[in-house]
Amino acid sequence: MSIIDIESVLPHRYPFLMVDSVTGYEKNCGLRAIKNVSKNEPALQGHFPGNAVFPGVLIIEALAQAAGILWAQSNADVLQNSTLCYLAGTEKTKFKRKVIPGDQLQLDIKVVCLKRKIMKVTALASVNGNLACSTTISLFAEYPEQQPQRNFITNNHTLAPVPEDKSCIVQYA
Repeated sequence: MSIIDIESVLPHRYPFLMVDSVTGYEKNCGLRAIKNVSKNEPALQGHFPGNAVFPGVLIIEALAQAAGILWAQSNADVLQNSTLCYLAGTEKTKFKRKVIPGDQLQLDIKVVCLKRKIMKVTALASVNGNLACSTTISLFAEYPEQQPQRNFITNNHTLAPVPEDKSCIVQYA
């Protein structure tokens, strides 16, 4: 899959498009993609000057985008142009090595659970066969016919609907 194909699947654009190519894909099973880390990455200009390190949160974002491509390709028969897939959560995230300019991240995604609106995957990012990051990622798809979800439950907290002033109120159960 070329960058042109990727842009037809993901809504992200430079500088936030984190997947440069897809080198392997199996429907409902897994995907392998590449992220080339350049010294010209905007995040590297200040993280850290003179000792650039690609931020871990952007490695997670690259893995989530690769998972989004897998979800979109696996559900291509039911997708509509306005369907969006969001990062819903990460679990068991571990970083094992620095990722620096010039590195090529190999992003490996393997499906754990795949449903129409939810996908859970194991995700690995490696450089030259050396593990840089491992995590479990959950994605949530919002189809056009869905109304925005107003209440969410996480752990022991209920997040109330967002008031008109856009602040968030936490109600403890």
